[in-house]
Amino acid sequence: MAVHDRIEDFAAALPLARALAGLDLGDKTIGVAVSDGLRQVASPLQTIRRVKFTQDADALLRLVAARGIGGLILGLPRNMDGSEGPRAQGTRAFARNLSRLTDLPIGFWDERLSTVAAERALLEADTSRKRRSEVIDHVAAGYILQGALDRLGYLAREARA
Repeated sequence: MAVHDRIEDFAAALPLARALAGLDLGDKTIGVAVSDGLRQVASPLQTIRRVKFTQDADALLRLVAARGIGGLILGLPRNMDGSEGPRAQGTRAFARNLSRLTDLPIGFWDERLSTVAAERALLEADTSRKRRSEVIDHVAAGYILQGALDRLGYLAREARA
């Protein structure tokens, strides 16, 4: 199965020198961010309006194919105590269903407070309320992906040491 619970297993499954995509799954939208090929920097890309799984997956897979993405990181919405509730289970179900449609490795990253951090950054940038609502999901996806990229970079440096 291409879905990995541990970031270390996800890292081992990744192809070399291919960008990653980070996803912030919401009920109505999917925020998408992408990394550079060296997996150093996450950049918010776009928000996909959710319709139903098959259409959502199709839009997502077309986007990752067009950008040559080598793996997907999904934000896992854990509760503040670390437990998993219905939203986390929904994210896991999305990952399982998506893994049936692609060979790309899929990993999870704890997304607690990513939306809060994204909102704070947008407020500090004096972004209008309307613009914030348009970009919050893919900015949050950027925070999720950057966290995973930082961890992957640490694991790579540790492996070389």
